[in-house]
Amino acid sequence: MIQKTAMVTISGRPNVGKSTLLNALVGEKIAIVTNKPQTTRNRILAVLNQEETQFVFIDTPGYHAPRTRLGDYMVKVVRESVAGVDAVILMVEAIPNIGPQEENLIKWIAANEVPSVLVINKIDTVKKEELLAVIDLYQKAHKFDAIVPISAKQGDGVKGLTEVLDRYALEGPQLFPDDMITDQPERQIMAEIIREKLLLCLQKEIPHGTAVEITKFSERDSGIIDIEATIYVEKASHKGMVIGKQGVMLRQVGELARKDMERFMGTKVYLETWVKVKERWRDSAYLLRNFGYTSE
Repeated sequence: MIQKTAMVTISGRPNVGKSTLLNALVGEKIAIVTNKPQTTRNRILAVLNQEETQFVFIDTPGYHAPRTRLGDYMVKVVRESVAGVDAVILMVEAIPNIGPQEENLIKWIAANEVPSVLVINKIDTVKKEELLAVIDLYQKAHKFDAIVPISAKQGDGVKGLTEVLDRYALEGPQLFPDDMITDQPERQIMAEIIREKLLLCLQKEIPHGTAVEITKFSERDSGIIDIEATIYVEKASHKGMVIGKQGVMLRQVGELARKDMERFMGTKVYLETWVKVKERWRDSAYLLRNFGYTSE
């Protein structure tokens, strides 16, 4: 029976492994994961019930210097998510260097006087002496309550992390029902699955100029789910690349997305996709709201 809760924000620079950690913590693929930076655009909430504690994890976009309105929105999400929580995880790679992203996040954590845990990820890629150098550097930069080395991809150290975070749990009723693992609507998760496949299949700048809108989400009497999605790109030339020669690329993206959708929904999915051009949508306040990038 849940008797206490802990709300924890996961922060860090792009591509440090925040979404991989979120998925490892809750045991479900809630956040999309790629090897490209700035994969996560929205704040994602995930719930883990463990013995008497309900953990509420908030995955945030990677902190970066914004160049578009979308970038401004993502940075705002990070700043707001660092305040008003029980604890903040600062996730870093096992590299003995504190960059401007980490410096700013440490400043925000200190300014909000929020308890903080340093999580050093990808420890499977370095030697022990290199890891000790990273620990020493960050200990001098900020007074973290704890330092936890992990490999989010391998799952090493994840259980130990929840044991550390349990100390921040406060007595009180659970915030979310037992069967809830995320606050993301199914439509949003389906759109993100498609965007993940675009990031995986396409190269360079094109994926960051894509947005996905689910225009139809309905279930037949047989249990089959019909999904129609529109992929938006910023340039006409990008539309051709997303579709590919004779539609090969779009079919590949759709097939990969459909398999993940069926795994998540637990039933057969019929997916149709289209590609449209919306020039400079990342700098359009109206289109950003339409695509769900709003803090309201």
